[in-house]
Amino acid sequence: MKQALIVTVLVALGSLVAGFVFDANSYPIRVLCIVLLTASMGQAWNLVGGFNQISLGHSAFFGIGAYVTTVAQVKFGLNPWLGLPLAMIASVLFALILSVPTMRLKGPYFALATLAAAEACKIAASVMGITGGPQGLSVPFVGDSWAMMQFRYPGTYVPIFVGLFAISSIVFAWLVSSRVGYFLRAVRDNELAAEVAGVATFKTKLFSSIVSAALMAVCGVLFAQFTYFIDPETVFSIPNVSIRAALVVIIGGVGTLVGPLFGALLIIPLEELLNASLSDSVGGLPPLLFGALLIVVVLLKPAGLTSIRVPRMGGRKS
Repeated sequence: MKQALIVTVLVALGSLVAGFVFDANSYPIRVLCIVLLTASMGQAWNLVGGFNQISLGHSAFFGIGAYVTTVAQVKFGLNPWLGLPLAMIASVLFALILSVPTMRLKGPYFALATLAAAEACKIAASVMGITGGPQGLSVPFVGDSWAMMQFRYPGTYVPIFVGLFAISSIVFAWLVSSRVGYFLRAVRDNELAAEVAGVATFKTKLFSSIVSAALMAVCGVLFAQFTYFIDPETVFSIPNVSIRAALVVIIGGVGTLVGPLFGALLIIPLEELLNASLSDSVGGLPPLLFGALLIVVVLLKPAGLTSIRVPRMGGRKS
């Protein structure tokens, strides 16, 4: 854990330096912002997926967070910083409602139930007038303003995304080292045995789900302020939100602090590179190559990139 914390701090500091040194409107800085956001999304998913609660519906919390602040800002003129806690509360309430019927489910049944909940949210957002329906909502740009969480160039967003990444990592590190973390590991290894030992399994899983939902809502809020536009197909997307959050964790290392970061550092730049270099020649080739490379990584390192051990120099000779 100590080495993982050091790596996390170094990446956060390096990102801050890059945001100040490089052109604020450059493409690499925009990719850096997306990497930090994706790593934060993965860390939020890791709070449940890392303990064997495989969710495919985290886009519901992401979308709720994006829509609550955007609707509050567009329709009622509410500052997004003030809308952020409202978004977290709304996502937590939805997590509570969703957890009561689904938390008793296991394996693929739980995954499918969460997926269905996310799809229901997308459909609801598509038919509600206040959300702009399928056309979505545009966030009005008022100029560079920390008070409104709006900036002209991606580089100015770097400190905010670094803060989000740091907070999500701190929350995960705290949770896994706390008493609740020990209970979650017991539930993950053998839920029946944990119940017999006196662990309140439902309350333990519910707590991690609530924290995960709140963090995912914050990710949705920052995404809306970063892109200035949201629609149901984007923020409630199963492939681009739910599966991507799970994918970076699986590639990086499930249940580890730096797993989401490693996964995001591999997946996002690789995806951007393939799309930029090959999308003009063959439209379907970048996703095909991207999927093939991910399969290779999973086959070679099923425990994730964090399982790679770098040999020490000057080691003992055999």
